[in-house]
Amino acid sequence: MNLLPAARAAAALLLAGTLALPAAAGPALDAVSTCMADNTTGKERKDLTRWIFIAMAAHPGIADLAAVGPGAAEDSQRRVATLVMQLLTERCVDEVRAMVRSEGPDAMGKAFETLGRVAFMELTTNAAVTQSLQGFVPFLDRERFQRALSGR
Repeated sequence: MNLLPAARAAAALLLAGTLALPAAAGPALDAVSTCMADNTTGKERKDLTRWIFIAMAAHPGIADLAAVGPGAAEDSQRRVATLVMQLLTERCVDEVRAMVRSEGPDAMGKAFETLGRVAFMELTTNAAVTQSLQGFVPFLDRERFQRALSGR
């Protein structure tokens, strides 16, 4: 049995799990999410992913894996602040107003979750990232996997 498709799916689910789409998104939230995705460049989505990575690297449990200098962190914060302001006050202002009126200000976080998911998934399409995500496959116990699926 070829485990590569299953490994890819597992990696994608693990990576996107915290950035999953909200289950009950209303039309106004959908409109903001679409507007944000459509009105950001690939570079801006990479800036968002970089910001997420820097934030995650601050966690004590994984801080040893990445050295992020204060200058890089501040630069990332500034870039994201600029992007957020442009999205909320220029690029998607009409959609944001409608969403806040119909779904409340809490929906704002859900719209940014969707944008983060789009940015993160774009990053994971890079060949080097894909190869790294599949790096655990050789360590899987194929016989155990097949026994589990066959019910033996």
